[in-house]
Amino acid sequence: MLGFSKVIKGLAIVQHTRINRQIRAPRVRVITDDGEQLGVLPLSEALAKAEDADLDLVEVSPNADPPVCKIIDWGKYNYRKTKEQQKSRKKQKGGEVKQIRFGLKIGDHDLEVKLKKVEDFLKNGHKVKLSVFFRGREMAHTNIGKDLLLKAIDAINAEVIIDQQPQMQGRYMTATIRSK
Repeated sequence: MLGFSKVIKGLAIVQHTRINRQIRAPRVRVITDDGEQLGVLPLSEALAKAEDADLDLVEVSPNADPPVCKIIDWGKYNYRKTKEQQKSRKKQKGGEVKQIRFGLKIGDHDLEVKLKKVEDFLKNGHKVKLSVFFRGREMAHTNIGKDLLLKAIDAINAEVIIDQQPQMQGRYMTATIRSK
């Protein structure tokens, strides 16, 4: 596909990057691959210059008047744009939710170890979902599970905000927290 999609308010809008004969503007502002400006040229002349250099004419700014086109290698340009998008997605944080599970009969030391891991997740900017799972007849004692979750949240050294209060989901009681 010769384009990339852009998401605006939840709607995917596909914007195709036009290259060579796909460009529709009669006159374009042309820039070479080393950044030298050739000025505003008729489309046929710009295409000829790109062909002479064995490169592609790529429309980089279609909304400008006249549209800005670069004489570059399309494969390298597309690869670079894809890598930039991947890098920017990597830098975004907060979308990931880490989960820590523990049983109703967890020991004090085991709970401390898991809570240290929760603190590490919170320091790295992640949300954390704490889950207590109930086995068999333990389902009759959901109040103990709720007390355990609240005790765990209180024991965390970092200041936290409770996004989701403890609630039952099947055999699990979960609460979601994040750092302030």
